[in-house]
Amino acid sequence: MTNDRAPRRLAWTRAVLDDPAATLEPASADASFRSYWRAHSGGKHWIVMDAPPDKEDIGPWLDIAARLRAAGLNAPKVHAVDRQHGFVLMTDLGHRLYLPELSEATVDALYGDALDAMLRMQAGVDCTGLPPYDDARLVAEMELMPTWFLQRHLGFTPGCEQWDVIESAFRALVNNALEQPQAFVHRDYHSRNLLIVAGDNPGIVDFQDAVRGPVTYDLVSLLRDCYIAWPDARVYGWVERHRRRLAHAGLVQADGARFRRWFDLMGLQRHLKVLGIFCRLWYRDGKAGYLADLPRVWRYTREVGSQYDDTRPLIALIERAIAGRDLTRPVEAA
Repeated sequence: MTNDRAPRRLAWTRAVLDDPAATLEPASADASFRSYWRAHSGGKHWIVMDAPPDKEDIGPWLDIAARLRAAGLNAPKVHAVDRQHGFVLMTDLGHRLYLPELSEATVDALYGDALDAMLRMQAGVDCTGLPPYDDARLVAEMELMPTWFLQRHLGFTPGCEQWDVIESAFRALVNNALEQPQAFVHRDYHSRNLLIVAGDNPGIVDFQDAVRGPVTYDLVSLLRDCYIAWPDARVYGWVERHRRRLAHAGLVQADGARFRRWFDLMGLQRHLKVLGIFCRLWYRDGKAGYLADLPRVWRYTREVGSQYDDTRPLIALIERAIAGRDLTRPVEAA
């Protein structure tokens, strides 16, 4: 974030709140160039999103926020917008992220609320004009894995036959995604983007990349979260209950076994992408912390990918590339 944005951000906030004494303090940042600031004025508080227009387009965020709120979901309400400079003033949904409050004692209730909201998204959010989660997008995401995880992080360059293994697995995962019923997809529906909000739980943020895509995608994001893991038996119990509710709503007709395969392989596509993204966030963007989550993401990838004939050779290839290395260590320190 360039230094000249700080005075401009504060001046804009004071102008829209009509309070020359309004203050800003950091609220959160994310994996993009956006940052979030908590504004205080007259004993009240709001959130200001700062999205540098040369790096971020706030249009998709505004569009999806409106769609979610129209469907009765708890996304932030927009109070003021400066499209030219990339500022948005919105309601403050608080600071109680799901992640630090998830435990054995709380998870069923919190995930119950999150799954209720997910069903409302899938059944009720207007998908007209949203980008499709199509072949090109799915493949481009997975290609981050060989580029940033295999080659940049592990120093492993696949040969021709190894590329054939990679591309064969990618094709199976794309086919799995495209054969599913298509619905609204948040794309990052997990414990760092859900807020505990009394009376209207959960608060939903970071939705600007939403698309129309596979019905299991957000389910995987929530239940095979890159930042916290739960036992498989518990995960598949939540999956089956959600499948039944989707079936009751007329959104899917698949039986339990087929839906579980959809879920597993959708998760594998997502986690291959994330292996690449987490490495790119460190090596390209200098964002610390994401490498610490690589072992969990790799564990999901290995355990699920090893169960299916179409993806087992890819898992074996990646295991050879890792060769017992500590994935949390940057290549410079290896």
